[in-house]
Amino acid sequence: ALSEQWNVKVEKSVGEHKTVLGLIGETALLHKDQIQNMNPWIEQVLRIEEPFKRASRGFRHGQATTVKVSTPNGDVDFGEDLPLVIVAGPCSVENEEMIVETAKRVKAAGAKFLRGGAYKPRTSPYSFQGHGESALGMLDAARSATGLGIITEVMDTADLEAVAEVADVLQVGARNMQNFALLKKVGAQDKPVLLKRGIAATVKDWLMAAEYVLSEGNPNVILCERGIRTFDRQYTRNTLDLSVIPVLRTLTHLPIMIDPSHGTGKSEFVPPMAKAAVAAGTDALMIEVHPNPAKALSDGPQSLT
Repeated sequence: ALSEQWNVKVEKSVGEHKTVLGLIGETALLHKDQIQNMNPWIEQVLRIEEPFKRASRGFRHGQATTVKVSTPNGDVDFGEDLPLVIVAGPCSVENEEMIVETAKRVKAAGAKFLRGGAYKPRTSPYSFQGHGESALGMLDAARSATGLGIITEVMDTADLEAVAEVADVLQVGARNMQNFALLKKVGAQDKPVLLKRGIAATVKDWLMAAEYVLSEGNPNVILCERGIRTFDRQYTRNTLDLSVIPVLRTLTHLPIMIDPSHGTGKSEFVPPMAKAAVAAGTDALMIEVHPNPAKALSDGPQSLT
């Protein structure tokens, strides 16, 4: 009835203690009292001023979202005040033996998900670009061998179907954070999406990118901070913005992940920054590991072993 009366879309969110109805559309002319007086069961009417409506914490009346991911080993929950989720694996999937062995090791160390790139967006066209579709088969073998969930990047809308067949979570990388066609496509399918912050993206840019995914109907978005580019790159690859954790807590209901591997670019800095991220309240960590970092085809210097 509301949608017809005011020409808006109504989205219902049922929490533990409250049910929130979000009105999406041209709501500028609607007055709060007009809605409040419609029904005595309406406790409060809030106008969300932020441009990122669905990503806003106010959209869920202050409640955090839990993203539940199904894996062969059982469901894993990402969210505020839940057990820390560890995601680990190599930058690139190099061969089946390597990725299966790595999966077994990270599982033994407590990881719930294996990360690994089949398609690699590289700054140089001459750098290793990943094995593509054949690497997806290798990730599937690692999943079968260990039961770990798989997180891998989708770079192009043309590859989405193939990647989604293997991945339990679809990663949109930093360089694709504002690839709006890709964001719409991953938003229109039902696999959870891990959205990495762009290399020089503001928090608002990042949340607006998440809004693209949410607006297409996919509510399961995890935000991953992986370091931003600043004026000082002498000692670290990027600047890991840990202040974004409390900032995001106030702005959005979405789960937060921190990637200290890309955030620093040096393996010796990964453990202390991972600890700092946990202290600041991250919901998950993404750690790059490799059985032999010196021989890694990509990102060896930042990989643990």
